[in-house]
Amino acid sequence: MFVGFEFPELHKNPITHTQLVQYAGASGDFNPIHTVVPFAQEAGLGDVIAHGMLIMGFVGQAIGTWISIDRLAKYGVRFKAMTRPGEAIRVQGVVKGETDTMWLCEARALNAEGEVKLLAKFTVRKD
Repeated sequence: MFVGFEFPELHKNPITHTQLVQYAGASGDFNPIHTVVPFAQEAGLGDVIAHGMLIMGFVGQAIGTWISIDRLAKYGVRFKAMTRPGEAIRVQGVVKGETDTMWLCEARALNAEGEVKLLAKFTVRKD
């Protein structure tokens, strides 16, 4: 790796309502804004929204394809926008800097229109 290196993009299929229900079951997050359309509409969201942790998991999946996970030293995110069923997510990553022992990297999850859903910073131990 080197500063400016861009990791290959990870492309996810459009999110489905079924996927959100499955994720709720797997994660234990049964907040109805993620699975119950009338509830989400009454809450002013218009429709259900994806779990933020699902999108964070997509970024984690991408990082796991880019590096050996045993070299991952730190991973943190900031959520930027809601993700809705029907949106396909792509994950991009880049090496932003380095120290003597670490690569300083960033990743982001975006929809097809380029709206950033999540920004991540992660640190990778050098060999």
